[in-house]
Order: sequence, then structure tokens, then C-alpha cells
Amino acid sequence: MLHQAEAQLTLSGQLRTRTEFRDGQGAPLPKDAKAALFTSQRTRLSLNYNMYRIKFGVTAQDVRVWGQDVSTINKTTTADNNALMLHEAWAEILLTDTIVKNKTFSLKIGRQELSYDDERLVGKLDWLQQGRRHDAALLKYETKNGYLLHTAFAFNQNRENASGTIYNSTPPGNYTASTNGGTMYKSMQMLYAGKKLEQGNASFLFLADQFSKYHSDSLNAKIFETGTWARFTTGVYFNNTFNKIATTASAYYQFGKTSTGQELSSYLLSGSAQYLFSNKFNAGGGVDYYSGGSNGTTSHTFDPLYGTPHKFAGFMDYFYAASGFGKGGLVDYYAKAKYKPSDKFQLATDIHQFSSAASISGTDKKSLGQEVDLVGVYSLTKMIGFEAGYAHYFGTSLIASPTVKNVTNANLQSNWAYLQINIKPEFLLK
Repeated sequence: MLHQAEAQLTLSGQLRTRTEFRDGQGAPLPKDAKAALFTSQRTRLSLNYNMYRIKFGVTAQDVRVWGQDVSTINKTTTADNNALMLHEAWAEILLTDTIVKNKTFSLKIGRQELSYDDERLVGKLDWLQQGRRHDAALLKYETKNGYLLHTAFAFNQNRENASGTIYNSTPPGNYTASTNGGTMYKSMQMLYAGKKLEQGNASFLFLADQFSKYHSDSLNAKIFETGTWARFTTGVYFNNTFNKIATTASAYYQFGKTSTGQELSSYLLSGSAQYLFSNKFNAGGGVDYYSGGSNGTTSHTFDPLYGTPHKFAGFMDYFYAASGFGKGGLVDYYAKAKYKPSDKFQLATDIHQFSSAASISGTDKKSLGQEVDLVGVYSLTKMIGFEAGYAHYFGTSLIASPTVKNVTNANLQSNWAYLQINIKPEFLLK
């Protein structure tokens, strides 16, 4: 049978600027510290090509802060700045013929984003200007009636070695590799099985990641060794809408060893409900419980892997994002509301009560503070969007204590505000 070659080539871009006022974002500032103000910019150019039994995608990305280079420099030479880079470069081979309409089986290889469910554990981290991607192979089996089975594999090396596979897993620059501030995995295997429901989906995840073994020398520097420590995370996710109540629930268990070689047994429990009062307004609440602490030599601190914490634990990124906060875990009680009077405008607000999941040595207190977030989004056109937000963190003495954020003479009232302009053109190819 002859197949007609109908190639599709699309070219799109993005220019996203974000001006931020930071007065305690990520962690409280000392009382004598001054607030920060800057503008960061992400520029992307994406090319996608589809033809018979193959898809191909490339995304070039530049991330920088306005003014980080003097006007006579045309190339960023400091690795910490993470400026011009290749964000995605992948090809997807359709292993089943495209004339088979009820199922697909494909292999996607190369640098790619991985995004599953609500992105709590595996997500593209789009809020961060540089985002997150993986160098991996992804096998995908999907059926027309909503079943899907994905398996991913990755094996990292620092260079083309002549011998051996020892991997220096310390990430370059100022950015941590995992959501919880950990080092980069040496290898990773993932199994994801899901079923699309009428108004939601249910899924099962098993993810194993391995980290290079190491020991510390007399200067406390890492000396990497042959072999790995293996960590395993497994659990289920569910979301669906019943009448006017949108529900979400998930439960995950983590075991094996941490990236530092410590025995691990931890868990995450999450549940929420939103009531749809109308097409314009919904409100509700929920709770997220990330276990923490330790028992003897066993850690009970859950690591939310490679997710998007900005969506969950407060927009000021105090937890699982900008800076560490000890090993006590987190309990997050929250209420959320969203008002959308038109297709072009929406307003959302969140209120959080944060507490340590485990007891912290030297105190019987667990409250880490409260946070209020407010975000407005306006779409001028399909390709031009404006977003503004403000957040305030009401800290406690515990959040600044040595075993949590470790800030001396901290200002416990913190603020953060931003204005973001997102332009995403789609170029016409003739």
C-alpha cells in the first residue's frame, strides 16, 4: 500500500519576561537586607516536523537576566548563568503504522520534557525560566479508549569516557537537579500506566532513580566511586469531577536509599476538592502531607522528585524549590478560589498554613507560617498574555531557626511581587 507523504512543519516562538520584586522570596531575609528587583527573560524557538511514522522536535532556549552581560559581550561565558542552551531535541518513531487508528506504539528519544498527571512528581517545571528536561528514551503505548502505558529510561555520563562509567552527579551552576535540592541521577527508569476517565484520569507510577556512590575527603569534597544508591518511588493518582465537585487524590511511597546513601522510607498523601459554583467561580481546599524526620539511620523525608513545586507549596517557593528547609517534611493545609468573569481574564487566590510534619529538635512547635497568594491573568490575544502576582509570607520563629531556613535576625514578614509578559508567536510557513 502506498502512503501519501503529507509533511507538516510548524515553527513557534516564545519571549517571556518576568520582573520580580523579592523581599524574602524563598527564605526570610535578615532585617538589614535590602529587597531585590530584576527582570529575567526566556527566549525560545521551537521547530516541529511531522511526517509518515516520524515526529521531530527541537527547541533552542536562551535564559538571562537583563543586564547580566555588558553591551559589548555577545556570548555568556559563565556557566552559572545557564543562558543559551538546547532545551529539547527529540525524534519520535511510530512503531505502528499510522493507518492503525485505535492504538499507537512509539519510541521518543533525545532531550525532552516529561510531564505526568498534575506534575507533582514528574513535570516540565515551566514556571522556572529554564524549565526542566531529561535526556531519555520513552516508549509509549496508547489506545483510542484512553489506556496508556509509558516507560522511560535514562543513563547519564559527563563525557565520552575511554573506560568506566563513574558519573559526577553534582549539577553545574546554581540550580539543583531535583525538586528537593538533590544531585542529578546517574540513571532512571519509569513505568507509568494511566486511564482517561470521563472527566479526569487515574494512574499508577513507579520510578527508580540511581545516584553515584561517593565518599568525602579531608576537605569535605565529594570523591565519586563505582556503583550507585537506588531510590524507588511508587503510588497512585486520581482526579475526576462528580456533579460540581472536582476531586484530586494521590498517595506515594518512597524507599531504597537517598542520594547520600541513607536508608529511606517515606510517603506523600494528598487530597483536595473544589466546588464549581458556576462557570465563572470555584473554590475549595485540601491538604498535602510530605513525611519527614528520621528514625535511627532511616530517613522518613519524602523527596517530590522532578516535579513543579511552584504549583503546590506556595508561590513564594519556601518549600521544595528555592532553598532547603531541613528534613522535617511538610504539612500544607490550603484553601483556593478562582474567578473567571471572561475568556480573557481570571483572578485566583490561595491561602496556606504550613507546618513541619515531624517534630523538630529543641522545640514542640511545628507551625512554619502562613502564606497568601494572589494572581491575575489577562489574555490580550491568543499569542499575548499578561500576568501579575503578589504573595505575602507570615513567618514564625521556627521557619528562620537553624534546623529549617537558618536565617539570623530574620524579618518574618516577607513579600514577593511579579509582572510577566508572555508572547508566543506562531510563524506562518509558505
